[in-house]
Amino acid sequence: MRLAYDVSVSSNALELYEKLVATNPTVERKGATVPYTSLNGHMFSYLSKGGKLALRLPTETREAFLKKYKAKLCEAYGKVQPEYVEVPDSLLASTKELKKYFDASFAFVSSPKPKPTTKKKK
Repeated sequence: MRLAYDVSVSSNALELYEKLVATNPTVERKGATVPYTSLNGHMFSYLSKGGKLALRLPTETREAFLKKYKAKLCEAYGKVQPEYVEVPDSLLASTKELKKYFDASFAFVSSPKPKPTTKKKK
């Protein structure tokens, strides 16, 4: 499903993100203004309005990622997001290399209990 997206993000970053998401057929890209992926109410990746990909990773994988790619933790609205890494642009362009981290992110959110829904039952 392709959703309209805010033109402030480069179409190239969005295309690369959609290509990455397509590597896992069980994942659906959501979000109209901020594209993201989630499982059971737990978000595990998103593309910021600035065109930066953020991945939620478990501690060991996150630390290795930060060191290997000289990356940094994501910052949104002036707050550091301690579980999210900012993916360097050069790595975003390498879907094959990035896929293992996307899969690790998906696996990381597969273990928590689903978040309770906020919708009222009829």
